[in-house]
Amino acid sequence: MSAPFDRVILGDVVTTDTILRRGYVAVRGETIAAIGQGEPPPAAETVDHSGRLILPGLVDGHMHTSSALGWPGIEGATRSAAAGGVTTCCDMPYDVPLPVTDAGKLADKIGWVTRTAHVDMALYGTITKQGGVGAIPELAAAGISAFKLSTYEYDAVRFPRIDHQTMRDAFAAIAKTGLPVAIHNEDQELVEQLTAEARAAGRTDPIMHARTRPPLAESMADLEIFELGLATGAHVHIAHSSIARGFDIAAAFRAMGGQATGEACIHYLCMTEDDLVRLAGKGKCNPPFRAAAEIPRMWEALLADRVAYVSTDHAPWPLARKTDPDIFACGAGLTGMQSFAPLMYTLLDERGLSPTLMATYCAERTAKLHGLWPRKGALRVGSDCDLTVLERGDFVFDEAAIVDREELRWSPYHGRRMRARVVSTVLRGREIWDGTRVLATPGSGRFVARSSG
Repeated sequence: MSAPFDRVILGDVVTTDTILRRGYVAVRGETIAAIGQGEPPPAAETVDHSGRLILPGLVDGHMHTSSALGWPGIEGATRSAAAGGVTTCCDMPYDVPLPVTDAGKLADKIGWVTRTAHVDMALYGTITKQGGVGAIPELAAAGISAFKLSTYEYDAVRFPRIDHQTMRDAFAAIAKTGLPVAIHNEDQELVEQLTAEARAAGRTDPIMHARTRPPLAESMADLEIFELGLATGAHVHIAHSSIARGFDIAAAFRAMGGQATGEACIHYLCMTEDDLVRLAGKGKCNPPFRAAAEIPRMWEALLADRVAYVSTDHAPWPLARKTDPDIFACGAGLTGMQSFAPLMYTLLDERGLSPTLMATYCAERTAKLHGLWPRKGALRVGSDCDLTVLERGDFVFDEAAIVDREELRWSPYHGRRMRARVVSTVLRGREIWDGTRVLATPGSGRFVARSSG
């Protein structure tokens, strides 16, 4: 007589609402077939994680697998995702050498995901600097989860600034698709002027990265994009707010009838200007770390439910691009995928907060905004059996343990004490990380198309 379930996984099951002590998740095929508490049902296999936390597999709504290495970077970045408890990545479109600006390029990238990814992936799309608005409907129809545009230009082809008129036209076209449009939110004119002044004064030390990209550069861009969103009916999303004021501005525009949201990258919940000085290039990201006083304000915004979700903005530049003594010459971006689950649990536990907030802000909310819920980001019957299993204790994060390419094995969190580690990651019912090894093979991951507006 066959067992009713393929597998039963035992542990303390963490949902967005509660923690089921001595709980279980029962699996049939690739999906969750039952969730309960107490005596587990019979199954062909029982996996005992008693005393450990079983969370929904994390959904990282913001990462850059291909900004440094091109599409071959997908393989290593998603290995790191598996080790960090991330089962679904929403990958940005600003790839080397060309961004994802039409359905043809998207199809090519999906092919790389299908062949090389270790976890499931949703994909953003973007537009060219000029003349790209017409490709918006085809990108949406092809299944992207969101669009991404920028108010700041890093590269005229790969990562362009979109002018006001083109952005208005793009927002109007995106509004018709029902998809959100995330924005890199920094004011170009202000940043360029402050940077030129710093260079002229011979100030290229690390703190000048923060001084030349002040909070005002963010809030000015926030107001601009939300005004355009209000005028066009688009759902406009701040791709990363390093200041709590960004979430206040979004809330004000929601009160006016706009669709306005924003996310907090995890480093803005814990890293400060002092860390930028300490880490130098390894702490450079855009927007930059802020003054220590901003951290409690960010947490206040999250606990007041003004934050859409928490992401990593994982952007793994090779170490050689992070060590120039001229801070302006260093690449902007952090590694954060493999540290995501341990760090988020730690930040919550240090504040006496429940890991249910992790299930909310690092899984469910992300999946909902990207149109992947309830297939992804949920512990519920019928959802994909994507799980993150955490063992609580006293651990130290070691960058040498990062499972990406050797030149990408660095972390701003190296040496940080963590209160948990990922002992198992499960993707669609199959274990892909056992605490020490990635068990998935390239191509284990799949492209996940957006399923709702």
